[in-house]
Amino acid sequence: MGQEPIMTEHIKIRALSGKWSIRAAGAVIAETRGALELTERGYDPVIYFPRDDIAMAFLDQTDKTSHCPHKGDASYFSIITKNGPIENVAWSYETPNEAVAKIKHHLAFYLNDKITIEQV
Repeated sequence: MGQEPIMTEHIKIRALSGKWSIRAAGAVIAETRGALELTERGYDPVIYFPRDDIAMAFLDQTDKTSHCPHKGDASYFSIITKNGPIENVAWSYETPNEAVAKIKHHLAFYLNDKITIEQV
């Protein structure tokens, strides 16, 4: 897989260097050297983590879905913590549109007071 950014009219995807982690309620649930940054016109950049680098045992898929005309249909996940679930905090495009196929098998996370994404 090359390091060249993938670009569409509205979206750019690039591989991030270094190691990235996600903490949910203080616990590390993912660490990767394969993070992708998706930049979509009109939105803040979003970091996508490879599913294989996420402790998926702590995530439960929910019934929530959404549709993006540029990326496709998204499925949502809650993170189960010892203090209860963090509802619909992660999403994935299981069958993304061809132009953004690189985000397949990746999840992104909403940042809030219980979710931290950082380069380590």
